[in-house]
Amino acid sequence: MKAEIITIGDEILIGQTIDTNSAWIANQLNLIGIDITKITSISDKKEEIIKALNNAKQIVDLVLITGGLGPTDDDITKKTLAEYFNTKLVQNTEVLHHIEQFVIKRKALMNERNIRQADVPENCTIIHNEIGTAPGMWFNQHGKTIISMPGVPFEMKRMMENSIIPELEKKRDSVHIIHKVILTQGWPESKLAEYLEEWEGQLPKVISLAYLPSPGIIKLRLTAKGENKAQLEELIDQETKKLEKIIPQLICGYDAEKLEEIIGNLLKERKENLSTAESCTGGNIAHLITSVPGSSDYFLGGTVAYDNSIKQNILRVTKSNIDNYGAVSKHVVEEMAVGVRELFKTDYAVATSGIAGPTGGTEDKPVGLTWIAVCSASQVISRKFVFGDHRGRNIQRASVTALNMLRKLILDQEM
Repeated sequence: MKAEIITIGDEILIGQTIDTNSAWIANQLNLIGIDITKITSISDKKEEIIKALNNAKQIVDLVLITGGLGPTDDDITKKTLAEYFNTKLVQNTEVLHHIEQFVIKRKALMNERNIRQADVPENCTIIHNEIGTAPGMWFNQHGKTIISMPGVPFEMKRMMENSIIPELEKKRDSVHIIHKVILTQGWPESKLAEYLEEWEGQLPKVISLAYLPSPGIIKLRLTAKGENKAQLEELIDQETKKLEKIIPQLICGYDAEKLEEIIGNLLKERKENLSTAESCTGGNIAHLITSVPGSSDYFLGGTVAYDNSIKQNILRVTKSNIDNYGAVSKHVVEEMAVGVRELFKTDYAVATSGIAGPTGGTEDKPVGLTWIAVCSASQVISRKFVFGDHRGRNIQRASVTALNMLRKLILDQEM
């Protein structure tokens, strides 16, 4: 089964609202073996909606629409769909009752706009909206399925999970789509692709490989398609194990895992803790770590030691090392790591010092030069990197690299 996702709303087209709905819907459909061929964003105009539907129906079996179902005059999706499917809007008593109860629970009064939300195309199947007032609508026409949902993400997701996905699973093809994502860190995409060329060349025909690069992380996504799900899973597992033997030093996680989550789980298992000392990353490593729920169990705190006086007075970095080697150096970053570990009395610490850019570089120390150190009670390990000339990417790459060095230190793996 092939599908297209259509999002409706001028707010998406002008960048005022980020379309997170399409990514989530695409992921959910892919999990049940439905191919997404296209994602389209259009304005709140009748002619655009009709044009998008006509185009989609020529190439896909399933169209999912979000947006334009609210109570205001600019929400025209419902009216347009009634016209498109040659029917009229009629009041649905079940929807009206739900809206009344919904409004009462919020201690509000029903108004004409609330009542109009119970008007739906006569020939559609209603999809109950448990946590909102705009119902979803399911149309079948000439072997095609068109589903319209609210644009509010949590309403759409509840509708998809409770009503739409279960029904689509009954109708989908027998073809299964299996994904496995292997996270790698340490090599650029070109080097990794060259190194894996022989392995990629012997992949079974039912498995395809995609490289998904981001600052600091290259994801390898294996995708298998076929009718025998168990066989596909076995093939994917076999190829993953081959990769683990070919590039064991580069693999740092799988599927939706994040380094900050992996590190958190490792520290919780060991009942150990962590602190950070950041200069060029400006607190981004601490931000990543604390973005994980429950991180207070293992993250004690950190410092953003941007100025040399903070490095000296708070982290006890020696003035002579700063004078002799500079703030961006092996000596200073190692002292930062040791200093913050002693300051917070933690089991592990990580430190960064670099030239994030776009200015501040010299011939000897170019923009992108970064020193990263990790330490425990028994050892201090530091590494030098030159990331590039883009400030944002340098901060991201330094943060990811630092987290992976920390992961390896905790697991006692070779850096």
